[in-house]
Amino acid sequence: MQLVTKFGTYGGTFVPETLMPALEQLEDSFLKFSADIKCMEELSNYLKHYAGRPTPLYYAQNLSRKWGADVYLKREDLLHGGAHKTNNAIGQALLAKFMGKERLIAETGAGQHGVACAMAGAMLGMPVEVYMGSVDVERQHQNVQRMELMGARVHKVDIGGRTLKDAINAALRDWVSNLDSTHYVLGTAAGPHPFPTIVKFFQSIIGKEAKEQFNQMTGAKPDAVIACVGGGSNAIGIFSAFIESPDVALIGVEPGGRGIETLEHGAVLQLGQDGCLHGMISKVLQDESGQIKDTHSIAAGLDYPSVGPEHAHLQTSGRALYGVATDDEAIQAFQEVSRLEGIIPALESSHALAYARKHANGTLHGKRILVNVSGRGDKDLARILEYVEQNRKDFQ
Repeated sequence: MQLVTKFGTYGGTFVPETLMPALEQLEDSFLKFSADIKCMEELSNYLKHYAGRPTPLYYAQNLSRKWGADVYLKREDLLHGGAHKTNNAIGQALLAKFMGKERLIAETGAGQHGVACAMAGAMLGMPVEVYMGSVDVERQHQNVQRMELMGARVHKVDIGGRTLKDAINAALRDWVSNLDSTHYVLGTAAGPHPFPTIVKFFQSIIGKEAKEQFNQMTGAKPDAVIACVGGGSNAIGIFSAFIESPDVALIGVEPGGRGIETLEHGAVLQLGQDGCLHGMISKVLQDESGQIKDTHSIAAGLDYPSVGPEHAHLQTSGRALYGVATDDEAIQAFQEVSRLEGIIPALESSHALAYARKHANGTLHGKRILVNVSGRGDKDLARILEYVEQNRKDFQ
């Protein structure tokens, strides 16, 4: 196996010299770990018996009837912990033990990656510390409580925009100071090489399962695969099995905020420019002076001013299309999926569902649509009820 350092003109390693030995060790260890049959059997065992894989593929007949397309949902919301983040957290925690590391640190936005790391640390007997922006601590307090219940220490980050970008910065500072004992479990398919490839490897199980399940159910491939995109780990996970199938459209959905007036604070692949952030070259939201813009999304897990480098490459190469869903559209999809199917999706996943809902009567009418439901929405209920109350006229 050989790792990819760049995706077209994106990716790479742009970090202080002090981090280079740790990244080189990580790459070397990952190559050995992923080629070790016993390590892969151990990972598979935990994913099956602890995390609950495979997750089901569900034909949403009520949504299909109303929306005008055949809608299939990959149910990552049913994974232990409530989101796809568990795949990567268990994989990287096992990799950390393989490297002889004693401590795990992580960043989190929506809290699901922090919860997944807390679970993995508890299971494997490793201390876990999680960095989380204070804005996200407030809007995702339930997940903070879950992390602490499982023994993780949560650090509230009060600098910058106090969201995911700032949590990553704080986690990187911790890692630089504790390289010998600590592994940084980066939660998304971004950051310096080799993290984007490592996270894709652990999340590719979503696409492998979905492709096989879809073929078993329909005897065909989906016409379109849709997933939400912040950093982009759930999307690259499900896209990975279909990238080499040009007859399958790949569609990533970014946050659009309240609409045109806030679009520039969320739609990275629509409005971002090439730049360097968190050790990689990718699309980045920045002002005329190159300063990183603050972002806004009702979904904490999508509140990031850049995107994984492979997504930037998939867009510029024309292999994938990236659209936008507004806060209102995401909540409307959230409500409809909950009422028609009895499935409460995360706000992040609701952006992907909103795109499917919007285009099922247009460009995707009559098509077979596979949507990745990357997480469940329990964590978002208080925020959604507050938002609906504040904007009651839009949700009659």
